[in-house]
Amino acid sequence: MPSLKIAEYLFRRLRQLGVDSVHGVPGDFNLTLLDYVEPAGLRWVGNANELNAAYAADGYARIKGIGAVVTTFGVGELSAVNAIAGAYTERAPVVHIVGTPSRELQAGRKLIHHTFNDGEYGRFAQIHAQLTVAQASLRDPRTSPEQIDEVLRQCLLHSRPVYIEVPVDMVDQYVADDRLGVAISQPEVVPSQTQDDVVARIVERINSAKQPIIVVDGEIRPLGIVDEVQKLVNATNWPTWTTVFGKGLLDETAPNVHGIYRGTYEPAEVQEFFNSADLVLCFGPHFSSTNSYFYTTIPNPENAILFTDTEVKFGTDIVRDIPAKLITHLLLQNIDLSRIHHYNPYPSLPRDQLLSFSDVDGSKPITQDKLWRLFANFLRPGDIVLGETGTAGYGVREMALPPHTRIFAPVTWLSIGYMLPGAQGAALAQEELMASSKYHGIKDARTILLIGDGSFQMTAQELATIINHKLNVVVFLINNDGYTIERCIHGRKQRYNDVPRWRYLQAPSFFGASEDTFTGTARTWRELEDALSSEAVSNGKELRMVEVFMDREDAPTGPLSMLIEKQQASDGL
Repeated sequence: MPSLKIAEYLFRRLRQLGVDSVHGVPGDFNLTLLDYVEPAGLRWVGNANELNAAYAADGYARIKGIGAVVTTFGVGELSAVNAIAGAYTERAPVVHIVGTPSRELQAGRKLIHHTFNDGEYGRFAQIHAQLTVAQASLRDPRTSPEQIDEVLRQCLLHSRPVYIEVPVDMVDQYVADDRLGVAISQPEVVPSQTQDDVVARIVERINSAKQPIIVVDGEIRPLGIVDEVQKLVNATNWPTWTTVFGKGLLDETAPNVHGIYRGTYEPAEVQEFFNSADLVLCFGPHFSSTNSYFYTTIPNPENAILFTDTEVKFGTDIVRDIPAKLITHLLLQNIDLSRIHHYNPYPSLPRDQLLSFSDVDGSKPITQDKLWRLFANFLRPGDIVLGETGTAGYGVREMALPPHTRIFAPVTWLSIGYMLPGAQGAALAQEELMASSKYHGIKDARTILLIGDGSFQMTAQELATIINHKLNVVVFLINNDGYTIERCIHGRKQRYNDVPRWRYLQAPSFFGASEDTFTGTARTWRELEDALSSEAVSNGKELRMVEVFMDREDAPTGPLSMLIEKQQASDGL
């Protein structure tokens, strides 16, 4: 029977699933494992540290559909834990591969480095069991291929991280290769009367609705129903809003797509229309406090139908074992457009609008209330935009997006520093998809990072990885002299919300960028306009960086501005 080594099997399986690059950091227990990455046809992306590597694998996975990171036992894998937890929370399918000590050392409870020096080798895997949907410890060559396949199946099925331990003495053990000829498939859905009954029930509600709306949340991406939901939005022409997590998953140029619904931060007439809906079709709900504007966007359960992984929820009535992919497909087949409500005239509801530089005084300082709607003019189809937790993460919510533009915004985990390595991973995935003509026919898209000074200081080393791999990334660093988002919450004048003042535009040179790498500064609207319209920034290649100066107490309109204004008022300002 033909055979190959376990490491070869693992990396070839990843390649079959669409992974073309593997992130990670070398360490003594994974070095021999890494010998097999490039022979499998994969690119090795060595990151500055394991946390950044896992962040990058998360960004890669959200664009490509699956990502992988390799760390070493103990010190390496624990450094990645924060990122793996974030991937679990926001449903990024990351395969975390850990090189571990040999089976002999573990069985003998030898006291070695990277342990607590107590002979206990299992506690790090126990930690990851809380952060991943499936785990495998490869101990027997006879069962290892099946273990690998099952863990990868669970990763794709749930769109969440998984964990694979590879002891150093298992790396080159031979296994049968016959399973490689069989694709890793997802569980089959068996047709049932329950499915038909649920579809009929939904269609009945749709046909009787007099003021229906649609809400699209971010879990439609891991559920694999983006295309189906877009077709429903187009077919019904019903007023549609997204959440923060859902922004960028729909075509926002459609006239019935009204951007993010902001709950109590919306104008009164929009709140009234939303709350008066007699039917809300909500796809892929993710009702965290930060994604739902402190729970003010959650539709009334009496009028809502929620479509989750394997459940359809009619208020408090939950019908289980109804996969979202199946139910949305059946809805498209069964909706009779001649019987649904047609808005005539269409309601007067606001949509995200662009601003022009002619609307501002070019000599004035840049302010948050106008920046984001102006910046949206810079975007083009296919761009990936990452707004770091902070003012940038709130600001990107206001952007009107071209088609096929993806947004990464803080949703639930909110780990500051994520977006820089996340941008590295996303840019790499974008590059691979464009090279293989699998990116909507687009060949010149960019990855655009908007990040605050405090967040940048968390993970700045990943500029070096972007530079090393010649990735097409434009960085706009918001220099507002510290943690403005924290100042908004508490401690407006406290020193603990300050950060050291770096010379940020020297970072590209320090991290190895060529001497002609574009860097620029913008303090006024005119300087920002010049930067955005420059050929180097808009159409250049590889890394470009612009430092945008803003007031330390300026925040985008909405929750942050209201919080800072409340503090200012209490101080008599």
